[in-house]
Amino acid sequence: MARGAAEVTARTPLLPATRAEYCVIACAEAWRDNGEVLASPMGLVPSFGARLAKRTFSPDLLLTDGEAMLVGLDGAAEGWLPYRRHLTMVTGGRRHVMMGASQIDRFGNQNISCIGDWERPARQLLGVRGAPVNTLNNPVSYWVPRHSTRVFVERVDMVSGVGYDRAEAAGVTRFHRLPRVVSDLGVFDFTGPGHSMRLVSVHPGVTVEQVRAATGFDLTAADEVPYTREPADEELRLIREVIDPENLRDREVRV
Repeated sequence: MARGAAEVTARTPLLPATRAEYCVIACAEAWRDNGEVLASPMGLVPSFGARLAKRTFSPDLLLTDGEAMLVGLDGAAEGWLPYRRHLTMVTGGRRHVMMGASQIDRFGNQNISCIGDWERPARQLLGVRGAPVNTLNNPVSYWVPRHSTRVFVERVDMVSGVGYDRAEAAGVTRFHRLPRVVSDLGVFDFTGPGHSMRLVSVHPGVTVEQVRAATGFDLTAADEVPYTREPADEELRLIREVIDPENLRDREVRV
């Protein structure tokens, strides 16, 4: 064998990206250009997205163990984040949360508290938790692993996270910002009329008609909606070999 050929290491071609991997990429993009802020992802796919963002295009992100420590890419503690300091970051807009949503409407009002009438709810959920403070004081994006008309609703049964219409009505818009919503079908922002939800991209294999049928309100979309961006080979390698080698992402996103 020629010396040059011996020095070349053949790499197995990567398999095409899965729907779950497109979701990881879409979540990672939420933190692009955020600078040195605390990334607070909730759920597996958002967590993988935050780690991917820090390993690639947003190296200044701070990651947390979810309690009282700042952690590195390997999960090792790098600093102490007491609750008082955490709240200072929240109220100063130095944190970008990606939360879940049991319901979300066209203006980004989110419900994680109860389903049905407040007096006699049909189902009790997590409760309001920190959603009002989060949405009024620092950027909040959302991750929805099962896009359906039960989640994307005309009107939420209870407001936990504050949407654009309510923030504007209350005059509390200074730090209020909802950068994006990622679901298993596509990516959305709130640049539609009156800060309403707009379809930004669909994941490969998904159609705009499919997204509209799974959404309980009229959804703004361009005449031509692009696909969610393709993961680079290095991003796929990081997701599959470093960030989520156990392939837990496919448990959260089932096609």
